[in-house]
Amino acid sequence: MTLRPYEQFPFEDVPELPRLPHDYAAATIREVRFASRRFGPTTAHLRELGDIGAPPLLLVHGFMTSSYSWRYVLGPLARYFRVIAPDLIGAGRSSKPEGSYHPDAIAEWLGELIDHLEVRGTRVIGNSLGGYIGMRLAMRDATAMERLVNVHSPGLATPRNHALSTALRFLPGAKTVLERLVRRDPERWVHNNVHYWDESLKSREEHREYAAALKTEAGLAAFHRMLCQTLSVRAMQAFEEALVQLGGHFPVPLMLLYAKDDPMVPPIIGERLHRLLPSASYGEVENGSHFMHVDAPEAFLDHVLPFLGVRGETGA
Repeated sequence: MTLRPYEQFPFEDVPELPRLPHDYAAATIREVRFASRRFGPTTAHLRELGDIGAPPLLLVHGFMTSSYSWRYVLGPLARYFRVIAPDLIGAGRSSKPEGSYHPDAIAEWLGELIDHLEVRGTRVIGNSLGGYIGMRLAMRDATAMERLVNVHSPGLATPRNHALSTALRFLPGAKTVLERLVRRDPERWVHNNVHYWDESLKSREEHREYAAALKTEAGLAAFHRMLCQTLSVRAMQAFEEALVQLGGHFPVPLMLLYAKDDPMVPPIIGERLHRLLPSASYGEVENGSHFMHVDAPEAFLDHVLPFLGVRGETGA
């Protein structure tokens, strides 16, 4: 089947298994328990791949996904690093406690996880929400990471963010309607709301991975809190003001990597961030999406590996 970029095919036609093999099932599974100042006792679900003695590399996924998002780059990155891919608090197979999901709370939790794993000073790659949280953690605690790759994150408020925030706060019954739509068929919700340049990469395996959390009351509540609190316009406005105060210099070496076309987060967000942080490296990827590590992994690795300190190698 030949599809145009971002052209979805019917949910019923999605194959059971992905058409391309990946290394997610080969990664070691760990359940890490630690006490969080903000969230209390928590469990972080991790996938690890690579030599235990290699430099650590933390992969932080985006909103409504999980560590499964990194499936096509786990193996290539594990040639050089001990790759650690957690499910964020409130997502995947990690804990979904009640409480505030303000982005600084999640950033603090991520820093606590880094300390518990004894990988302070690790390199970090964050996609979407993971990149936004990674930036906020670096601004709170620059020694948590050695350098950061931000892959197509939000963080600066757009008209779409304002419209969604207004609807969720002021439209009567908006929360109930949203939860009803998700609860009706979580796998179909995932299919309709995760977008790839190459939609033929989707599978029922992926749908089940991302929908699993949405099938529980705790997971659905955490999803709503993230949508309203982690991605709130007010938090983004405060974040932008804090970036201005940095005077153009981010606390750690930073790469901003954005797709040239993305229906989820406007690529201009990357350009705006780069204008605020001209000291950061900036790259753009063609024929790839918000999830370029899924649908353009070679281009993703070509940009990322040199920035991470791997010399003379590309993703090709």
